[in-house]
Parts: sequence; structure tokens; C-alpha cells
Amino acid sequence: MQAQQLPGGTVDLLIIGGGINGAGIARDAAGRGLSVMLVEMDDLASATSSCSSKLIHGGLRYLEHFEFRLVAEALAEREVLLSTARHLVWPARFIMPHVPELRPRWMIRAGLFLYDHLGRWVKAPRSPRRSLPGSHGVRIDRGPLAEALKPQFRHGFEYSDCRVDDARLVLANALCARESGAVVLTRTACVEARRQEGIWHAKLSNGALVQARAVVNAAGPWVKEVLNRHLGQPSRDSVRLVKGSHIVLPQLYPGQHAFLLQNDDRRVVFMIPYEDRYTLVGTTDEEVPDAERPVASAAEIEYLCRAVNRYLRRSVSAAEVLWSYAGVRPLYDDGTSDPSSVTRDYTLRLDAPAQAAPVLSVFGGKITTYRMLAEHAMQQLAPFFPAMKPAWTASRSLPGSEFGGEGRDAARATLFARFPQLPRETLGGIFRRHGARAIQVIGDGELGEHYGAGLHERELRHFVEHEWARTAEDVLWRRSKTGLRMTESERARVAARLAA
Repeated sequence: MQAQQLPGGTVDLLIIGGGINGAGIARDAAGRGLSVMLVEMDDLASATSSCSSKLIHGGLRYLEHFEFRLVAEALAEREVLLSTARHLVWPARFIMPHVPELRPRWMIRAGLFLYDHLGRWVKAPRSPRRSLPGSHGVRIDRGPLAEALKPQFRHGFEYSDCRVDDARLVLANALCARESGAVVLTRTACVEARRQEGIWHAKLSNGALVQARAVVNAAGPWVKEVLNRHLGQPSRDSVRLVKGSHIVLPQLYPGQHAFLLQNDDRRVVFMIPYEDRYTLVGTTDEEVPDAERPVASAAEIEYLCRAVNRYLRRSVSAAEVLWSYAGVRPLYDDGTSDPSSVTRDYTLRLDAPAQAAPVLSVFGGKITTYRMLAEHAMQQLAPFFPAMKPAWTASRSLPGSEFGGEGRDAARATLFARFPQLPRETLGGIFRRHGARAIQVIGDGELGEHYGAGLHERELRHFVEHEWARTAEDVLWRRSKTGLRMTESERARVAARLAA
């Protein structure tokens, strides 16, 4: 659907930015009965939202900065996403080796006690129960852990958090928004928008002219630029651009537990099982002047390797890195000098002269709290849309997670039993990406050409026809992670097929 074809030529809400916050707000607003258009200048989740540590977590280290409310809300949201995004969010156990000279054991125990219980203190219409096991001390100089870690590490702590496919979480929200009536346009920028007689008049890069009753500026690292330049709105709020880099290495240890490693600079580094046969290590905190084409620097890669080498018996080097990526976090500038200490909380700024044609700008935030952020955004916009329906996303499954009473594991087993002729790796990958909607991808089981790493013609077509994919990068590194396991020639074949 093109912008010019919208009923009446005016939408209630024009959302700029197709990351997790923009997609989450589009889903929430469309489900409340608003007419919504989302425009993204590149691909969905093409910037910060696909370059995270792939975690849904409360942020254990934020407790040291006394951000108790942020941690409590994030832990409560972790429970919501475990229920509503079951094919994309799954539990994980984390091991934190104890380093006495960095933090005393009593401090870690106190922090983990809070971490186990803070989520229950959030009063909200969400599930208050705790579905994940609590924390406890553990000996790490015995059993499988001792085989991976250096012998000087004897004691540690074990706690729960969750892992996530970040890019597909964005996609699931965009799919839900579209199914609720929203128009989602990728590769489409908002070139300019101005208020005229209580309505926003916007020009898009595809030449379309759009009228909107309200604008949401969810442009991530570009939020300030969009607000000042494209919308013509002055603002005293500033954004801190902090780059976070990650590396992917061959599997460094057996098992599915992750590690939280305390570093000499008092930062922490995650070491996480990734895509069955790799280990993901991150992240860094480096302030940058802009968000254009961030890459993991040689210094950052060395930093992450050193963090791993402090703990593991098996040393790693930069030469072993199979893939690296970097994203720029658009943190709200709270005046903190240390990039690692800048708040990960979000700030919403509403500008509505004469109580008409509002623009709501989103500063900061983290993937774990995106749904709550969307609810808060709609609360601020509610006075402008008195007929808007109430909040609804806390209890509604995202597309792909509608397993009903069957449950995720049972649905997976049913899919495997239905297509015994297909390789288990292929079926497992399709199910992990599409969940309850995997059957829509597989169809009659004739998947067509195999490009490598379990990616076939039929799923490639699905990405293009139903999930806004246009380039090989869209497919190989966001909608699937198959690019990591493909050869250069296999990746080139996918690119050629898409170009055709």
C-alpha cells in the first residue's frame, strides 16, 4: 500500500524509525485502533536493534548505579516477553566467576538477591510470578565448568536471564503492526515534515506526501537530527552516541550456560553460546561522534579477547574472530562522563504547541523495555486521541508465538513429525525463526534450492514477500543468521538470487 492510497489522505500517527522502539509503538498504536504509518530509511532493525548482546535482561550491573526502578521494570518485562515472544526469547543460566579483588562476595550476593526479587515489586497489569529459577552460589573448580575455566577461579554465582533474536523481535512487532492495519515502508525516509493548521505535512523519499495528526520520532541514533533538521523542532535534549562492539568466535566451551565476566576496569563482558556452534562475546562502551557505519575496531576486539583470556584455559586471539559487529546506542545525555555509567533508561519528550500536532521523541532505551516504552508513549499521546483503545500488548502473543495450549516444545515436535523427510537442522532453523508460523514457510515441504546453512529458496521467497527483505544482508544477518555458516560463494549466490 502506498502512502497516497491511505483513507482520507491522513494518518493518526507517522512513526519515523524501524528499530525496536518504532516497531513496538507501531504495534501498540495500531492495536488500539489508530491509523499508523511507519517509515524506515533502511531495513527494519538495520542499526542498533540488530547489534545488541542478544539478551532480554534486567541489567544486573545497573544495580551498582542505583537504577533500581529500571532494573525492576526490565525484570518485569522479561516475564512478559517470556510469555508473549516464546519462539524468540528463551531462558538461559549465567555463571559469574568470583574475583575477590574486584567485588566482595557479600556485594554480589546482595545484588543477586535484589535481582531475584525486584521484578515482583512492579505494580502493573502483567504476570507478577517469577518463572525463572533464582540465583545461588556455585563451585566452578569442579565438573564441566572446571574444564573451561582457569584453576584459580574456585567460586562463582549462577543466575537466570534470557536470550533473544533481536532482529526478529523487531520484525515480529512490525508484522503484528501490519496485521493490525499499519502501513510499514522500508527504504523510505521522512525527508521533511512541518506543522500546518494543526496537522503534520510530511514528504517521504519515495515522493509521497503524508498528513499525520501526530509524529513519533523513534530514529534511534538519529533522533536529534530528525527532530532538529527534518521536523524543524529545536530541543535542549541531547543524545550520547556510545558504540558497543561484539565478536563471534568458534565455540569456546561445552554447554548452553553463559558467562558474566568481571573485567579489570569494573565493566562486565558477556560470553554467550550463539547459533549452536559459536560463542558471542561483548560488549564495549566507546563514545563516538556519529552513527554512520560503526565497526568493531582492532582495539575493541583485543579488549574482548583479553577479557575472555583472563578466565578461560583456552586462550583466544583476534585471528580467530569469525564475525564482528557494532551498534551505536542512542543514550540520553544525563551528564555522566563515563560512557559505561550513562543511564540505559529512556526519556520521552512531547512537543505540542497549542495542544495540536504533537511530536513525541524517544531518547535512549533498551530492547528489554521496548514494550513498556511503547505503552508510555501511547499514554503521552492519549489526550490527542480520546477514542483510543486501552493498553493490550502485555497479554497478546507476537506473530509466531501463538502456540496456545500446545506449547513451544510440543509445536516443535509436531512440526518435526509432520516433515520427517526434511533435515532436522533445516526444520530447527525455520522453527526458531518463525515459530508457530513455520508451516506457512514450509508449505508442502518442497523447499526448492538449498543455498547453504539450512536456507532454501522457499524461505528466501518468504523473507522477500512477507518480511520486507531486499538484500543479502537483510536475509543472511538479520532475518536469519545463516550468513555466519555459509561460504563466500554461498553468500554470493543468495545475493545474486535477490538481485534477480
